[in-house]
Amino acid sequence: MTRPMIAILDDEPAIRTMLSEALQDAGFATQSFGRAADFEAALRRTAPDICLVDLGLPDRDGLSLVHRLALEKGATVIIISGRAQVQDRITGLELGADDYIIKPFDPAEVVARVRARLRTRAAPAQSGQVARFNGWTAHFDRYSLRDESGQETPFSHAEGEVLRLFLESPNRLITRDYMQDRLGGAAGASFDRAMDVRISRLRTKLREDPKNPRLIKTIYGAGYIFLADVSWE
Repeated sequence: MTRPMIAILDDEPAIRTMLSEALQDAGFATQSFGRAADFEAALRRTAPDICLVDLGLPDRDGLSLVHRLALEKGATVIIISGRAQVQDRITGLELGADDYIIKPFDPAEVVARVRARLRTRAAPAQSGQVARFNGWTAHFDRYSLRDESGQETPFSHAEGEVLRLFLESPNRLITRDYMQDRLGGAAGASFDRAMDVRISRLRTKLREDPKNPRLIKTIYGAGYIFLADVSWE
């Protein structure tokens, strides 16, 4: 059985070694890189299951790399960073990261987060790769939303997870607990904030009025309802 491949991009050798050893002990295969250029060259040859990406890189802005990985590659990205400010975490999630881990961290936490993301990826989809609703077409095979005129807007892997969750259960209440159970990640305020960011970005891409959204309705204190008739292909 092929072991899941985890790519580690961090300019600190000690961090790379610590993560590689912890992940390999947990049964994963790893690749480690100290520079973004080497990491991107490797991506042209292989596609890792999870990318662990530090933001403080010597040859590339880490946030722009996360954005490219999420939108162009459809990669699952976990940021590992010493930037602990709330705005840094929000920005990372807005740019498409699936999770954000602050340094210093326990390697066991990283292993747990990686396993949670892999469980989410491995969960069988209840539907196909193309969904139609309210004049929109969501292509999960290429991470793109298309409107009635044919204009396409890309979405990240993380945004796609939330969108698929809504489209698979339209016109039904989806609680925060259910979202956390299905999507994984750290529970509590950080998970809630991550969901707020992803839902806000989805509303923008669906051209929703933020004061009166028609599709993604917030039920305060309970969760969300996606109001649409959905067909899958």
